[in-house]
Amino acid sequence: MSHLSGKKVSESEVHNHTYKIFPNDMNSNGTVFGGMIMGILDRIALVVAERHSEKTCVTVSVDSMHFLAPAEGGDILLFKASINKSWRTSMEIGVKVLAENYRTKETRHILSAYFTFVALEHKKKPVKLPIVIPETLVERRRFEEAEFRRQRRKIESEERKKRRSEFL
Repeated sequence: MSHLSGKKVSESEVHNHTYKIFPNDMNSNGTVFGGMIMGILDRIALVVAERHSEKTCVTVSVDSMHFLAPAEGGDILLFKASINKSWRTSMEIGVKVLAENYRTKETRHILSAYFTFVALEHKKKPVKLPIVIPETLVERRRFEEAEFRRQRRKIESEERKKRRSEFL
């Protein structure tokens, strides 16, 4: 059943997906390996994108990924993701990661990022997406801010194309 007219943010979001950090998740600096976190984020963001679109989705870009603080051995990672906005064939998924100390229950915001996905039909062509229906003040703010990030991504893409063409 398609919902091309629109879907609420709450219909596709992921709250508090958890991951327990073990010694094999650590980098040579003694903190959690960032690439492992990035892989989990891509999968969680994909779940949000596919729930919203009801189609197979692919990652187009990741931007503004900032590691704000390290996670340490024994911490529990809490992943949150929700769709911020959809356009004709692309959508932005915002993700956030908290690290929780299991003894003190203290949480630290360690990472935020924005993923762009497209939904594909059976011939691997992008398809039209349902609009996002923001309901809360936070969802409306994220919805509006997504447009600014999209415009920035478009400008950066054009700048990359221009620089590359200068070397051909």
